[in-house]
Amino acid sequence: MGKSLAEKRPLKPHKSPDKARARKRLKKSKQGSVDDIVVDRSPCPAESGDASDEAAGEVRVCKGPSEYDSLLRKLGSGSEALADLYKRRKREEEGKSDSEEEENDDSESHDVSGEESDVEEGVDDEANSNDDMESGSQVLGEADIEELNEAVESEKEGESSDSDQEGDLKDGYRASGNAPRSMSSFHAHLEHNLSTVDVDDLTNRKWKFQWEFPVFESSTSKWKGTGGSFLNKFDDDSCYGLKPKLYKHWLDMYKKSGGNEFHSSRQKHFFALCSKYYDILHSNKRPFYLKGHEEDLSIMDAYIMHSLNHVFRTRDLVKRNEAKLAKLNENNIVVPNDDGFLDRGFTRPKVLILLPLASIALRVVNRLIQLTPPSYKTNVEHIDRFYKDFGGGDAEDSDTNDDIPKPQRPSKPSDFQALFGGNNEDHFMMGIKFTRRSIKLYSDFYSSDVIVASPIGVMTKIGAAKYEKDKDVDFLSSIEVLVVDHADLISMQSWSHVNTVVEQLNKIPSKSHGTDVMRIRQWYLDGHARFYRQTILLGYVLTPDINALFNRHCLNYQGKVKSVTEFKGVLPKVLLQVRQIYERFDASSIIDADDARFDYFVQKVFPKIKDSLQGGTMLFISSYFEFVRVRNFLKSQEASFCLLGEYTKQSDISRARIWFFEGTRKMMLYTERVHFFRRYKIRGVKNLIIYSLPERKEFYPEIVNMLEDSDNMTCTALFSRFDQLRLEKIVGTKPSKRMISSDKSVFVFC
Repeated sequence: MGKSLAEKRPLKPHKSPDKARARKRLKKSKQGSVDDIVVDRSPCPAESGDASDEAAGEVRVCKGPSEYDSLLRKLGSGSEALADLYKRRKREEEGKSDSEEEENDDSESHDVSGEESDVEEGVDDEANSNDDMESGSQVLGEADIEELNEAVESEKEGESSDSDQEGDLKDGYRASGNAPRSMSSFHAHLEHNLSTVDVDDLTNRKWKFQWEFPVFESSTSKWKGTGGSFLNKFDDDSCYGLKPKLYKHWLDMYKKSGGNEFHSSRQKHFFALCSKYYDILHSNKRPFYLKGHEEDLSIMDAYIMHSLNHVFRTRDLVKRNEAKLAKLNENNIVVPNDDGFLDRGFTRPKVLILLPLASIALRVVNRLIQLTPPSYKTNVEHIDRFYKDFGGGDAEDSDTNDDIPKPQRPSKPSDFQALFGGNNEDHFMMGIKFTRRSIKLYSDFYSSDVIVASPIGVMTKIGAAKYEKDKDVDFLSSIEVLVVDHADLISMQSWSHVNTVVEQLNKIPSKSHGTDVMRIRQWYLDGHARFYRQTILLGYVLTPDINALFNRHCLNYQGKVKSVTEFKGVLPKVLLQVRQIYERFDASSIIDADDARFDYFVQKVFPKIKDSLQGGTMLFISSYFEFVRVRNFLKSQEASFCLLGEYTKQSDISRARIWFFEGTRKMMLYTERVHFFRRYKIRGVKNLIIYSLPERKEFYPEIVNMLEDSDNMTCTALFSRFDQLRLEKIVGTKPSKRMISSDKSVFVFC
């Protein structure tokens, strides 16, 4: 489809006259008695001309009063701004000052007449300028169009009480080759054109992180980025690239929450990164359920405001262009064909936010509604349905910032209660549409601006599109901002779903879906949208899967920024006086690491526990695939063991815990995922073997502290050099580096 759409677009934009020359011709033409207007014609989807007009050529010649004057006079009848512009133009033509006009306000307009002047297509600007000066003709070029744009924008601002336009042309029509002096990061990012060389370089580039900057209020973390430092790229305006109304509302909410120095806050710090459209990996964001409510909320505010700003700027650009096109086409004026009116993708949705649980989606959408200025949300449709589906069905507390579930099960740790105390549904998907004065929840995906979903919710749509011909997921084709919050929680569910969703983004759609092809940005048609998409990955734990997605699928031409942390380790949180023995096994590559781990366990570890009469041995395993492999091996050895996995039935779990505690079964296989979702306290553990280190560092002391305090208790952990990410969180960054590079293979911590 991309090829057919591209063929409909003219290969080369029409070159409009230089602004200075256009104004010079305008001045010269006013000195003569002739006002002939030459209008460049170019293909326009809204124009409907007959065959005779097309045969007449590329030039329209008008006699008498100029079309520009006629247009100003006609529009001025219903617009004070345009009427003033028309009067000012008349005064300039008559050579009168403002004071003279006030004295003789009722003076008649002078008559204009003149000779016709033809300008052939292909004549250079200098020749056109000379012809214009000789004949007195006037070309309706960029200068006139720009003046008309200013009048239209001024009129628009006067009519709309909630308009907060900046009053310049950076969001409106812009002739090719005449970029505005200052441009917001939104426009600078989307209007950048990538060459074939750039695309090839992005596809094969090995990113080099060249600059560093400390993470806000953190002595152990820092940002590392590619290209130039973002500190040199702040917007010159005081709103940091935000629409003024969004910025003012955000500032008011910040002050109401007790904040004082917004300009040095965590929100502003992270928003500065987002607003530059970097791909971002923040892998040490303390979440709300681990006593990081303030930090979590600040980061969430920043990416929500960035998303709202992107949506509203996109909408403003589209609406502004539509208004200008309607005015120009209504008066039979065709503007030069360039990139000024390219303002959209294949479909409307621009922001996709992936979240693990409905309770977290409740927090995000609640906050999104709160951060939307009041004039944009006089009505929030289907809010009651939203609270029923995602919360407890009560909307009374919707204006509070604290949507953290209250403790319900005192036997569980506080972080477990905060995370799983609400709606734990992991299958959801909802579209959000912003109209002029309202927010519509549960909108159709093709008419939505923002989509909030879980990975499995999107996967369901992708699966249905594969097997049902009448369904598709083309609404993912024009996503420009992707946010994956609490990525570490999603990795506990199934990270493969995220990979599939990201691979589905920014593909050429199977249908047109009623899109105006003539206004699709060229880089969409070229299939380069993935190089413009911003991806923001946020989590508390960095896993190899998350790291691989950031390295392989985040190809934003603006560059990348990631957080790097030096960990102190969690060994001091182990309350028991137990010897913790770390045994390193050799692995030639990351592909062979699983096999090397299994062989080491079979040859070195299992013989020590096979004939033990003591019992009480727990095998902690991080991966479910490793769990299945060890289980099958123990079955083949007819070992005495029981299972606690994520797919074990509740009745079997209860029976296995009793068997292990009473000594009926000597070994227990226990996975990280079942500990994450159930947080059991296993009794009867006398010997702990950590087959693979946990991804979540807080689980390590919890598991070790399950050991019964006795003289015979032991703890053995297996690792290789490819377990660096997990090892450094547990023992600390510096000790982990020594353990990886040391000639010794056994290390003991007491």
